[in-house]
Amino acid sequence: MSNWNIWSVSVVLISLLIIAPVLAIFYSAFLGDTSLWPHLFSTVLPRYISNTLILMLGVGILSLIFGVSTSWIVTRYNFPGKHILEWALLLPAAVPAYIIAYTYTDIFEYAGPFQAMLRDIFGWNTAQDYWFPNIRSMGGAILVMSSVLYPYIYLMTRASFLTTPISFFQTGSIYGRNT
Repeated sequence: MSNWNIWSVSVVLISLLIIAPVLAIFYSAFLGDTSLWPHLFSTVLPRYISNTLILMLGVGILSLIFGVSTSWIVTRYNFPGKHILEWALLLPAAVPAYIIAYTYTDIFEYAGPFQAMLRDIFGWNTAQDYWFPNIRSMGGAILVMSSVLYPYIYLMTRASFLTTPISFFQTGSIYGRNT
């Protein structure tokens, strides 16, 4: 029993050490200088909140589209390279989001290799000669974050599709409710 008490006390102490910085931030945000909140509300907070909500909604919708569609295709259709694709679709989950963000930004920005290749192929000289979406935008952030987060939805929906009997889909197809 004494071992259990030592472990319990050590876990509680380690947990307190880990959570202490978070508690300090909450304390300073809500119980510290209260004159800061009106200034934040009148200047930047509405924009930050709206950008966060747009980002959450966009990433959620695009991740759902990527995850559900790829899991449906991989689960219900047979095609060459299917088994490789099943594993390749999981690879973005193995790379941290900030590394993928830096990589996509370097590849797709104006000075990056992708736009340089387009300029070489089509003979464009400046950015005014063509339009290319800015990767450093809300749309770019949504695309990059969705490309990192869709594997989690892919895994869950693929498991669900694999456990759903094929007869359910065949019955729906017979009655004209095919997908």
